[in-house]
Amino acid sequence: MITAPTHVPERLALLAASDVDPFLTEALLKAEQVHGGIDLAKVVEPLPEDDARWSVEPIRSLVEDAMFAFRGDRTRADAWLAPRLHATLRLTRREAADKRLWNHLALAVAPDYVAWRHLSEPKADRPERRIPAERFRGPADRQCFSRLWWAAELFRNGSDYEPVVIACGNQDLIHSVLKKEMIDHRPTAQALIRLLNSGLVTTGRQVDGLSVAINAAGATLVYDVLGPDEPRDPARLRDWIAAAESAPPVDRHNLPEGPDEDPAPEDSVVALTEYFAELFETAPIRGRKSEG
Repeated sequence: MITAPTHVPERLALLAASDVDPFLTEALLKAEQVHGGIDLAKVVEPLPEDDARWSVEPIRSLVEDAMFAFRGDRTRADAWLAPRLHATLRLTRREAADKRLWNHLALAVAPDYVAWRHLSEPKADRPERRIPAERFRGPADRQCFSRLWWAAELFRNGSDYEPVVIACGNQDLIHSVLKKEMIDHRPTAQALIRLLNSGLVTTGRQVDGLSVAINAAGATLVYDVLGPDEPRDPARLRDWIAAAESAPPVDRHNLPEGPDEDPAPEDSVVALTEYFAELFETAPIRGRKSEG
């Protein structure tokens, strides 16, 4: 298994997709050898020096702790790391949408974590272990770190990250739901968490079937009518981001607190939870009869 590059930068930067491919070598994708880091540092675009958010050390510390704490079950690291990464790397959605930031984090700062978390297990038809390239520079719902940050952003309930832990504890929810636009509606996101937490929806097939049903119903029913959300005050997010300069490292045992925003309206969450539960009863779930 590879280790961190010899040269790990002190600050995050922007790494264009066109500059990523030369470093995605076969040796790296097989987790056999990592780049040294020096040549990669020559092709990045630096971020403002006066912004404390771009310090690499807090992120390196987090991923190293995750690799140690979850060495026996690496998939469990997602639920632990997602809220802590979000609270450490305080971004606007515009900043988080810039794939160049995530390219740099995965390839220059923590390629060893990407390998640790996403190196495939050998199978009869594919005995060679390999890291999918999309975990370094893929879409937001697949790239190693962006998927965690966006899961935390979309599933947090105001300042409360507990729903994020539930969401990231179910890989099928991340894969099936995160890339769908409906999840940007806060009461919808929280209703999904309620169904998961209640035990009504548990298996991968159930999660996928429910998400398909909700997405299809959303084409004819505007969820904001059934479960309206309240507009968020952007000043609270700006204040939270500005406080990054003086914020202590996130707690390893207790969940951090996100931006001081109001949670999704409870009446809306309840209404959508009940509606989705009814949808689930008639959703086409493959193998449903055998599950009963």
